[in-house]
Amino acid sequence: MSLNVNKPLTWKYAAEKICSLGLGMALLLAVLMAGCGGSSKATLTSIAPSSGAQGATVAVTLTGTNFASGSTITVSGTGITVSNPTVASSTSITATFTIAANAPTGAQNVTVTGSGNTSGSQTFTVTAPPPTVTSTNPAIGATAVPINRKVTAAFSKPMDPVTITAVTFTLASGTTNVTGVVTYNAASNIATFAPAANLAANTAFTATITTGAKDLAGNSLASNFVWAFTTSAVADTTAPTVSSTNPASAATGVALNQKIAATFSKAMDSSTITTTTFTLKQGTTAVAGTVTYAGTTATFTPTANLAASTAYTATISTGATDLAGNALAGRGSAPNPWTFTTGTTSTASAPTVTSTVPADTATGVGINQAINATFSTAMDPATITTGTFTLAGPGTTTFVTGTVTYNAASNIATFTPAANLAASALFTATVTTGARDLAGNPLAANKVWTFTTGTATVGQAPVNLRSLSTFAAVAGAGLTNSNSGGQTTLNRDVGLSPTATCLGDGSPCSALDPKINGTLYANDPAGIAAKAKADLVSAYNGAAGRPPGTVENDLSGMKLPPGVYTSGSTMSIAVSGVLTLDAQGDANAVWIFQVGSSLTVNNSAQVLLINGAKAANVFWAVAASSTIGSNASFKGSVLAVVSNSVGTLSVVEGRLLCETGQITLLSNTVTVPAP
Repeated sequence: MSLNVNKPLTWKYAAEKICSLGLGMALLLAVLMAGCGGSSKATLTSIAPSSGAQGATVAVTLTGTNFASGSTITVSGTGITVSNPTVASSTSITATFTIAANAPTGAQNVTVTGSGNTSGSQTFTVTAPPPTVTSTNPAIGATAVPINRKVTAAFSKPMDPVTITAVTFTLASGTTNVTGVVTYNAASNIATFAPAANLAANTAFTATITTGAKDLAGNSLASNFVWAFTTSAVADTTAPTVSSTNPASAATGVALNQKIAATFSKAMDSSTITTTTFTLKQGTTAVAGTVTYAGTTATFTPTANLAASTAYTATISTGATDLAGNALAGRGSAPNPWTFTTGTTSTASAPTVTSTVPADTATGVGINQAINATFSTAMDPATITTGTFTLAGPGTTTFVTGTVTYNAASNIATFTPAANLAASALFTATVTTGARDLAGNPLAANKVWTFTTGTATVGQAPVNLRSLSTFAAVAGAGLTNSNSGGQTTLNRDVGLSPTATCLGDGSPCSALDPKINGTLYANDPAGIAAKAKADLVSAYNGAAGRPPGTVENDLSGMKLPPGVYTSGSTMSIAVSGVLTLDAQGDANAVWIFQVGSSLTVNNSAQVLLINGAKAANVFWAVAASSTIGSNASFKGSVLAVVSNSVGTLSVVEGRLLCETGQITLLSNTVTVPAP
């Protein structure tokens, strides 16, 4: 029994009894009453919210009575971690419940312990998360979509194939539904809508996945998922290629539990990415395994660990096709087939999130911000979904609708909200332990960070290329090529208008001089080249018309963050000079270079992209002509008023576009970058 001396009413009562009971009896009565007024047992009456989904991080408030400073919270069962318990008052405690992705579903008992006693329990229920749409192709708001492409939606978890139909997955132009066939690839959780005929050109379409789509447990989408896109006037005839692999070609010391991944130059038809088209062999012996596809990456998972110190060959056949039905072409940026040699051990190290955009506790974040997480190692794209990468807000229980993509080249996952975020609001981003690396190792713990939005959009928006997005080259006065130093290859369409002249080593362009992995539109009757040329004028005006940025002339040796860089005259990169563009973990970072006169990229110069930078988001608005020397490695879309010329064996990941002059090529490769 304790003596609580802070009981003035008790002592007053005892004093009043002194005369009638005597001093000894009065003191005894006071002690007894003080002791009975000691610590009272805590009670727990409610938890709000009283449930949360697997993989979620939930801020909860516990309500009751007699909560004392230092009280602790206990949850029965497994899968829920309690952190940051704060006694706000004697009747309220706040805390964070982090629910593991594999936490058992159902009710768990929650109690509060303080001052040596424990409350009665209330239940907190772990639920299976509803299925969500992880990504779409075309992307939300995409423009210049080829008219012969299928439409896809990837889900966060396996779906009931019976519920993925032409009723639950629809495509419409206005109020007119498009006729087509819907299929579901269970291996990759991807639904595909294949229109019965080419889509109408230059037309807005709306795709919808309804709540009639259910997962294998019968859970529906929380709401209809609706997105829109606009077509171009052209079909996609460009063959896809393999752009990177993991392990890389000729890699050694590869972990025995490594999955094999190949990233393509464009989105593929998941139904054609199978164990028939993606194989792994030890000599002539096929390795057993499974194949999944997510984003633009196919992953081969061996059934058992690979043999130690052994050479393997991975191959993706021409049976793999893109969403327009174009078969895989030969060597792209990475070899196919490719070989690697294993080491002697497996890897069990858990991957980590090394940086985020926005940073934890950031304020004034743009309401148009995409959310990025950079991983310490290559991840399994099939595990990076809206189920493992979530955004909640305002508050902690309202989840933001959006899509998730993973860039294998930079190890960056991006959550793109379907609409601008609410202003001046707190948001919580979470990457759960459901995210795994290519060795199958999960994150050791959920990665959770918060940020607060400002009131406006921030950063540069990409230049709107409109129909130019499918073109590797557009010129106003024709194209001249020489294969004297090797094969010139243009990976996507070429448009020439009004001058239709196309010459390869002095003769009209042929199948291999230059090789065009797309369509040549040479002042075509349908006006596709003319439309591309008009869109070039608009794109140049849009880029050059942005408010001037940091003044730069010589870019050699510079490391530049996203932004606008302006020169009133020329801009250049010196011989063997290197320009590094650092996205700082933001996969949506944009660079715009405004050049008042000519752009010169000298021999052996390089433009390097790091920390998530993408060639698709680099734009060069050149008021005169661009000249790229020999053996250079260049990134970005050149929007030139006059002409473009490229020296021997230089490689461009981007576009060569000029309004009035011609394009001159010398044994080059020009590839339209992935979005």
